[in-house]
Amino acid sequence: MTGPADTDRWLGGRLTLRQPPRGGHRAGTDAVLLARLFDPPAGAVICDLGAATGAVGLAYAALHPDCRVVLVEKEEQLAALARQNAAENDLAERVAVIEADVLVPGAGRRAAGLLPDMADILVTNPPFFEAGRHRPSPIAEKASAHTFEDGALDGWLRTCADLLRPGGRLGLIHRADTLPDCLDAMGRRFGSIAVRPVQAAPDRPAIRVLIQAVKGSRGPFSLLAPLVLHDRSGRFTPDVEALHRGDVRCP
Repeated sequence: MTGPADTDRWLGGRLTLRQPPRGGHRAGTDAVLLARLFDPPAGAVICDLGAATGAVGLAYAALHPDCRVVLVEKEEQLAALARQNAAENDLAERVAVIEADVLVPGAGRRAAGLLPDMADILVTNPPFFEAGRHRPSPIAEKASAHTFEDGALDGWLRTCADLLRPGGRLGLIHRADTLPDCLDAMGRRFGSIAVRPVQAAPDRPAIRVLIQAVKGSRGPFSLLAPLVLHDRSGRFTPDVEALHRGDVRCP
């Protein structure tokens, strides 16, 4: 991370979030959609996998005071910001930060504290691009957050399944064109899969898919109505504005 962290008021001011300077990997609308995807029951353990500075997991902690949250991030400087954000928002007692590589073999994950069946809900925004298929950012942390090695999505979702208890719920956001890869990687690990396309504007192709699934379920697949982010003038729709304020959940 280059330069001092910026401080943002996030989710309608519910969180004060230290993030890398402009140009680095920062929480945006994708994080908001994940943060407002679930309404966890009291006592739930929520894991934010690939948490960066912790925006998604900290939002769950702030909005659901009866839940505990585990933030998992491999980059040392981002993990340090996640710990700082938890402390500065008075959430450190219910938020743990684990510095670990999601893609290492099981023994390495367990040594880092990532244990099987540890989470009731897992939310994740995996790296979006495969190495060699896009121009990586010159900022190391942003390049790492955005870039996978070929085939790593399967390993990422294998770890998701390992950390979730049977019947636990997964929330995932990814590029729309990776939907076949996501479904293939879920394989027999997840069922009751529900996919919501996310469009930047009306009458435009989807740019993201927001996916919910249940570990071990054999429930049917559902394709949900799309979520449109902007109106024809380019402004957020009222529903998406309300999501950014933390006032409502994803429809």
